[in-house]
Amino acid sequence: MAELDPEKVQTKLAAARTRLILDKPFLGALVLRLPMVEADPQWCPTTGTDARSFYYNSEYIDSLTLAQTQFMLAHEALHCALSHFSRRHHRVLHRWNLACDYAINPLLVEDGLTPPYDTLIMDEYKGMTAEEIYPLLQEDDEQETIDEHLYDENSDGSGDGDQDGEPPPDHPPPQEQKEQERQQQPKNNAGENSDAGGQQQQNDNASDQTRPGASPQPPPLSPEERETLEVQWRQRMAGAAQQAIRAGKMDGAMARMIDHLLQPRLPWRMLLARYMTSAARDDYSYMRQSRRSQGNAILPALHSSQIDVVVAVDTSGSIRDREIQEFLSEISALKGQMRARVTLIPCDARIAEGAPWVFEPWEALSLQTDIHGGGGTDFRPVFDWVDEQALKPEILVYFSDLEGKFPELAPDYPVLWLVKGKEKPPWGQRVQLN
Repeated sequence: MAELDPEKVQTKLAAARTRLILDKPFLGALVLRLPMVEADPQWCPTTGTDARSFYYNSEYIDSLTLAQTQFMLAHEALHCALSHFSRRHHRVLHRWNLACDYAINPLLVEDGLTPPYDTLIMDEYKGMTAEEIYPLLQEDDEQETIDEHLYDENSDGSGDGDQDGEPPPDHPPPQEQKEQERQQQPKNNAGENSDAGGQQQQNDNASDQTRPGASPQPPPLSPEERETLEVQWRQRMAGAAQQAIRAGKMDGAMARMIDHLLQPRLPWRMLLARYMTSAARDDYSYMRQSRRSQGNAILPALHSSQIDVVVAVDTSGSIRDREIQEFLSEISALKGQMRARVTLIPCDARIAEGAPWVFEPWEALSLQTDIHGGGGTDFRPVFDWVDEQALKPEILVYFSDLEGKFPELAPDYPVLWLVKGKEKPPWGQRVQLN
C-alpha cells in the first residue's frame, strides 16, 4: 500500500474548496469560514466540525473523489450555517445528529454535489428541517452519521470521552492528570524528573496523537460559545446568500431554505394584535353628552368602532388540529378586546361544508363541526366568497403553509398570512410562525 502523502491531501482539499467558490458561491463562502485541520484518526474516521474548524482524516479524504470532497466540505459548512450546534435543546443527541444529516444531504444532492456512498439520504425527508425529521426517526435507530458532530455533548448534559470529547465525571482532564503524575515522579538532585519520569512523559506525548501534527479532539462548545457562534454563522449565511444571489447562483431548495431561516421570527400574536388595534379605528368623539350628565362642557370621549375581520384556516392536512385550536383561541381573545366581528372560513381546496361562520365580539371563536380536509390547497375560494358577499374587511388573516393556488390579483383590503413553512405569498404581509 502506497504511503499517504499529506501534501496531496491538502492540495485536494484546497482544489475542492476553490471549485465550490467558483461553482457554488454560497457554499464556497461558508466553507472559507472553516479552517481545515488534520484530525487524529482515532477520534475522526471521516470528517467533522465543532462550528469553528473543519476536521478531516487524511486517509478518508484520500479515498474520496474531488466531487465527494466538495460534498464533505459543504456538509460541514451547512451544519454550522444552519446552527445545528444550538438547536438541539432537549432532544436526544444521536437522533438529533441523524435528523441534521437527513436535512442537509438532500439539499446538497439537489444542488448538484456528489455524496460518498454511505451518506444518509431518504426522499421522504426532502425539504424538511431537522426539527421536523427528528420525531419521525426511531428511538433505537442505530445508523451512523457520515461525519463527527463535535460541538455537542450527551443528551443528559454529561460528557462522554468516547463520544463527545469530554473526560468522564470525577476525573481530571488528560493533560491535568498527566501533569499530576509527572509532579509525583521522583526527582534527581538537579530538581529534574528522573529518567523514568522523562521516559514516561515521552510515552504520554506519543500516545496523544497517532499521527504527527494531527489535532486532538476538541471539547464541546460552552453555552457562551454557542450563542456567539450562532450570531456569527447567521451573519455569515446572510452575507454568503447575498453574494450568491448577485452572482445568479442561488435558487431551488437551497434558496428556499435560506430564505426561511433568515426570515425575521416575529411574535405573530403581538403583530396580529397591532393590526387589529389599528383597524379598530379608535378615535375621539365630541358629541354632546346626555342631559343627565352634569355640567355644560363638551369633553372628548374615546370610542371604538366595531371592525370586521375574516379569518381563513388552511385545513388541507399540513396544519395540525392542535395548531388550529391555538390559533383560534388567540383570535378569540383578541376580538373580544377590540370589538371585532369575525367571519371564520375553513378551507382546503374548497370552503368547508356549513361555513363560513360569523362570530360577534362577545362570542367565543370555534370550529362549528369537525373539519375533514386533507385535499389540495386552494386559496381562491376564500377570496371569491368575500367578493361575492361584497365585503371589505378591515383585515383578512390566513393561517396556512402557503402551498396552494393564489388569486392572480391582490384584493383591495389588507391580508396577513400566518405561515407555517418556508413558502412566500405573491402579495400580502407574511409572518413566520415561531
